[in-house]
Amino acid sequence: MSDLLALLQDFYVDKLTQLLRHEDHARRASQYDINNTYQHIINREETQLSWIRAAIVDLGGRVGASPEALSAPPGAAASQDDELERDAREAQAFVDRWRDRVGAMSNARHRGMLRVILGETMEQKRFYDQALEGQLDLLGRRTDQVGPRVGRVLPSRWVE
Repeated sequence: MSDLLALLQDFYVDKLTQLLRHEDHARRASQYDINNTYQHIINREETQLSWIRAAIVDLGGRVGASPEALSAPPGAAASQDDELERDAREAQAFVDRWRDRVGAMSNARHRGMLRVILGETMEQKRFYDQALEGQLDLLGRRTDQVGPRVGRVLPSRWVE
């Protein structure tokens, strides 16, 4: 049981680190569709973390983010493409890092949960790759009546 708990706690910190980095990138992604996609990804990661947190607590563990996760380097201001490329690489690395460990888990319920998260991480990678190819209909196609989005997302949610 303690091996399972430790694995879930490690997975949690790794996914939390990704979430913090994506929040940082979303603050700088000014193109509407790309920013909207980051918001979608962040929402999914928050949901995934809630699942893992519940599993850890059910096993009698505690969820505490490591200092490394909480201080995930925001990174220097990079171009949007550089950040998308980094996120695509890191999504693939995350899946590569965890695929075998998750596959070897004996607890079917938690293995299934983590497999869903790995699958959604690969979907995120697909979003990044498509954005790098210039596709902006990442979350769905617009009708001809709506047309393309123009303008930029503000760097801050609140303007006073």
